[in-house]
Amino acid sequence: MKIPVDTVMYGFDECHSFVSAANQCTCASSVLLAKYVANSPYFSMCFDDAWITAGQFLPHSLGFRCLLHRTFQQYSFPLTTSLQAPACMAFIHSYQDLSLPNGTPAGTSSPGSSSSLLNRLQLDDDLDGETHDLFVSVDDPKKHVSTMETYITYRVTTKTSRTEFDLPEYSLRRRYQDFDWLRNKLEESQPTHLIPPLPEKFVMKGVVDRFSEEFVETRRKALDKFLKRVADHPVLSFNENFNVFLTAKDLNSYKKQGLTLLTKMGESVKYVTGGYKLRARPLEFAAMGDYLDIFTQKLGTIDRIAQRIIKEESEYLVELREYSPVYSSWAGCEGELQKPLEGVSSCVSSSSSALEELTEDMSEDFLPVLREYVLYIESMKNVLKKRDQVQAEYEAKLEAVVLRKDEKSGVPADVEKCQDRVECFNADLKADWDRWQNNKRQDFRQLLTGMADRNIQYYEKCLAAWESIIPLLQEKPDIKSETD
Repeated sequence: MKIPVDTVMYGFDECHSFVSAANQCTCASSVLLAKYVANSPYFSMCFDDAWITAGQFLPHSLGFRCLLHRTFQQYSFPLTTSLQAPACMAFIHSYQDLSLPNGTPAGTSSPGSSSSLLNRLQLDDDLDGETHDLFVSVDDPKKHVSTMETYITYRVTTKTSRTEFDLPEYSLRRRYQDFDWLRNKLEESQPTHLIPPLPEKFVMKGVVDRFSEEFVETRRKALDKFLKRVADHPVLSFNENFNVFLTAKDLNSYKKQGLTLLTKMGESVKYVTGGYKLRARPLEFAAMGDYLDIFTQKLGTIDRIAQRIIKEESEYLVELREYSPVYSSWAGCEGELQKPLEGVSSCVSSSSSALEELTEDMSEDFLPVLREYVLYIESMKNVLKKRDQVQAEYEAKLEAVVLRKDEKSGVPADVEKCQDRVECFNADLKADWDRWQNNKRQDFRQLLTGMADRNIQYYEKCLAAWESIIPLLQEKPDIKSETD
């Protein structure tokens, strides 16, 4: 297959656009990039500079390397001088050395099992994602008891190659209220962006002790997800407050410094347009609001049903645990049926253990994702409301200009400034909406695939347990010993 070669000469801006697009790991982008780099001399000259400017992580992008390598192989493009440079050749040929996290080469396929499906999905996520230079994790929860209070702290580990950080690695301890402070600061300083949600501050439904191991681990996972989402965001991850949170040994001093600015910030953020109502949301944002309403209803229904299933499975588990000892006790009173009865008791016990694992996984992995997205929807609705307030302010000032045509002092500039705020809000919200939709798709694909995998494992364990006693049930009784 041959692709016609355009003779258009491309400058630096066009090169930059192609490189940036290819960095998103779409097949079309890689074809375009390979096509023009291979056939446009001027593009080749600009390629190295565009490469650096468009994103220094490009040579390390797994998805882009795979696609570019595949494109060159498929269309047999010649390598120009630019692509023959050591840096270019290194990342093109390094595709052959790529491997999955489990050690499987990227170009090979594994057997069609549930585990291999998860691996393939994980590779797909890598191909669609970006290579990051900021990694954060939350682990090692510890309980602290003092005369005044009892609380839990978590270790926050940061590894980065960004120049904004003085060190490549940090390890500090933070408590929940520190995470809450960070989120509030992000909302104040980045009002046009969607801020990822934190887990609920108070004890979740069904959990009595907030210091229980189950609750602490669930919260740790949620806090870890929160920081990872902020670190992956192209704007929030560069926020000064986020840097302070990750690096400051004494965070309380920074909190006190911020109190003096809080009032002034709040006055501008909480500005209300004098009772002026928004005429109508633009169709694009109205569709967002409608989608969030429907999504909320669906998540609520799934959450209620899931909790009911967990409750019924827990009750069934109690019955199974009482069921197994009955067969063991009965086996002690029988001679001929002793082995089959003991086998049934063992099967019931194995089935109850498998069901316990399934129920725990659903409680610890399935429900928290639903809760996170319920909170995510609330955050998105808040951003939409802020956008509506800014648009209402703009409409009010624009109407005032129309009514007061004679008064030209300062009003047009004020309206223009407000219009810029609306456009900024719209652009940031659209970008965060697309990012949120992409994250949602990946999260729920992983969630549902994991649920399917756990159910498969559960039924496989139950099947194996019951199949194991078939030989015992098929054994013929020892008639000779009974005659003797």
